[in-house]
Amino acid sequence: MRRKKTPRWLEAARRRTEPVPPGGRADWLSRALGRAGVMPRAEAERAIQEGRVEVGGRVEREPFAPVPPGVEVRVDGQVRGLDAPLHVLMFHKPAGVVVAGTDPEAVGTVFERLRAVLPAELRGFEWYAVGRLDRDTTGLLLFTNEERVVRHGTAPETHLPKRYVAEVAGRPSEEALARLRQGLVLDDGPTLPAQARLLAPDRVELVLTEGRHHQVKRMLAAVGHPVRTLHREAVGSVVLDVPVGSWRMLEGREVAEGLGFSA
Repeated sequence: MRRKKTPRWLEAARRRTEPVPPGGRADWLSRALGRAGVMPRAEAERAIQEGRVEVGGRVEREPFAPVPPGVEVRVDGQVRGLDAPLHVLMFHKPAGVVVAGTDPEAVGTVFERLRAVLPAELRGFEWYAVGRLDRDTTGLLLFTNEERVVRHGTAPETHLPKRYVAEVAGRPSEEALARLRQGLVLDDGPTLPAQARLLAPDRVELVLTEGRHHQVKRMLAAVGHPVRTLHREAVGSVVLDVPVGSWRMLEGREVAEGLGFSA
């Protein structure tokens, strides 16, 4: 039997010897470097293990070492600040790439595509995808350097609306659309009601407030109209407005009002 890997947060918590100060946050060294844009977490882990990182004047070789507030951190002898500005960006995901760290089919990942178009000053951040899109699904994918945005954007209780346009087989009837609006019972339980409207004889717009696995495809298949192509146009009130393979940074107002996230 394969042994389960200990989650990173639990590994870091076990190594922490002092309580987290009130109003503060627990962090470990490699994640702090990635969040602050010093270097992505995988690179940070290598740098730490190679003895290139000092914390409080001492070489630290443990990536999960806790980072006390205000401590001086040096990388390759240079002081690096760990203040982490909140960044959220939109990326127009092309078809064919996966939202994963590696691609077993060697087509590529969205992380590789994103880093290829980012300017040098943003490549040092550890970018987290806010949710997922299937390999063949295109459209709006949000990325952030702040894991709390990921939790906010994917938590079931947030009910953050996501708008999709699907090209389907056949021509959905008003009865089929009404079933989508009322909610369906899928193999993993009932869905919440969706907004549904016909844009063209074979194109359906769906707005969901939950994000279950393959949910759009399963809902449309359940009413007799399998999906041929799927595109995500919006998350919250943030609407995709960049070309395929391109990105832009969200403004603070878009994060606070469009996504409903408060730092």
